[in-house]
Amino acid sequence: MSDPELLRDVLARDPLLLTPEEAATVLGIGRTTVYALMKAGELHPVHIGRSCRLPRAELERFVGRLQAPPPTPAPPRRSAPPADHHEPGRTLFDFVHSPRDAHRSADPRQRASARHLTLVAW
Repeated sequence: MSDPELLRDVLARDPLLLTPEEAATVLGIGRTTVYALMKAGELHPVHIGRSCRLPRAELERFVGRLQAPPPTPAPPRRSAPPADHHEPGRTLFDFVHSPRDAHRSADPRQRASARHLTLVAW
């Protein structure tokens, strides 16, 4: 047997591209699951004209990712302090943008500014 015939036999037995139905059979899952995996970006098909094919290497990559250990979880994030740690009626905006007790100031411009900031915060 010559080399071109040997190559043709190997390619006939082990095709490089599979239809979604053939890929489903190889993976042992349903056809609709293969289409869902392609839509979700888990499987990356090759489009030839209007045909959709899955490379055998893509199926092997997908299975390899399934066998990989899951990534380690991120450390827990510190949560914000409970809501009862602030003064009633004041928002974070008030604390950041208005001087404390500015509404009691003798300067009318500072009082107006404090009122404006309080209104904007609500």
